[in-house]
Amino acid sequence: MKKIILGVSGCIAAYKSAVILRLLQAQDFEIFPVMTQSAQKFLTPLTLEKLSGHSVIAGLFQERSPAIEHIEVARRSDLLLVAPATANILAKFAHGIADDFLSTLYLSTVTPTVVAPAMNVEMWRHPATQHNLELLRDRDVLVVEPGSGYLACGEVGEGRLAEPEEVVQAVVDVLKRPRTLRGMRVLVSAGPTIEDIDPVRYISNRSSGKMGYTIAREAQDRGAQVRLVSGPTHLEPAEGLEVVRVRSSKEMTAAVLESFESSDIVVMAAAVSDFSPEYTFEEKIKKAESKEETLRLRRTTDVLEELGRRKRKGQYLVGFSAESEKIREHARIKIGQKRLDLIVANDISHDDRGFQSDRNQVVFIDSAGNEEEFPVQSKDEVARNLWEKIEGELSIRPVAVA
Repeated sequence: MKKIILGVSGCIAAYKSAVILRLLQAQDFEIFPVMTQSAQKFLTPLTLEKLSGHSVIAGLFQERSPAIEHIEVARRSDLLLVAPATANILAKFAHGIADDFLSTLYLSTVTPTVVAPAMNVEMWRHPATQHNLELLRDRDVLVVEPGSGYLACGEVGEGRLAEPEEVVQAVVDVLKRPRTLRGMRVLVSAGPTIEDIDPVRYISNRSSGKMGYTIAREAQDRGAQVRLVSGPTHLEPAEGLEVVRVRSSKEMTAAVLESFESSDIVVMAAAVSDFSPEYTFEEKIKKAESKEETLRLRRTTDVLEELGRRKRKGQYLVGFSAESEKIREHARIKIGQKRLDLIVANDISHDDRGFQSDRNQVVFIDSAGNEEEFPVQSKDEVARNLWEKIEGELSIRPVAVA
């Protein structure tokens, strides 16, 4: 039986944690409740204690056992769920503040973490909260997006705790996800590349690497043996993921080609630079008075096109097409030119999606011309939908074995 720590922080939605607990038990999970001091103002510990059959941990200095309790609890669990998660507890998690049992427990947890935020609409929209959520997502914390509607404060908008069924489904997806890619060798590229002009300046692009890292983690969660070729990024890969770090388009191409032959599935999510300086200066270029400098560029190797040429029967090749206009038209040209099995057309024409955002709006187009369009969604959702699409395709064709 899987063991889940249910963390409850202090807001009016705390009463829904009892419903979430019962729904989790119906899925055959054993629940260990943890409450913050403020959560007890909205719900008594006795309620969760009687429902769960376990004592509620509500203080950092409770007398229980000689063991260090937050470490002991973290090690005996399979997942940490915080529902509701207030703006305060999200900020503590994001910045490593450990001043109560729940925040200390989070820093000791190496198993998956799921948070379901609940707060006032303006608190949810505040840049500080959104930045904290971005930090947590970068650490592979799954955020169950809040709903929109009538809030306890009387306002209407985002910030309402997601429905208990939705929260529970997120937990089930994490813990009961089938290992559908077991035995598969997956190659994923991610992030930008950097083309040096001199020791100070370079050419690059706005890719953050978030989409590729999320795709790699999702493949790993599904049982695949994953190699991630990553351009420069601040992201931390999932634990146990094999990562090859590169800087330039030349290095990216070499690393991808080295792993391509032995890979069953290749997903090229990296934004590889199309141009590189014709000459790299060993010393910093000095500004010249009353003179314009001309930087000559050369085309880089189109690594995706090269992979298409080398693709053997049974390999599955996925490309990305980041476009600001004529999304489908450009993607359809690329899928034919580069012999792709699937292309993910990514709309980057809006500030709230695409590069450096936590959301994407994509269209899947396969080699037969079939389209599947999705609304704006989190990159986690894009990754799940992508692998479900690939798995569906592979079920009707053999996968190559090197």
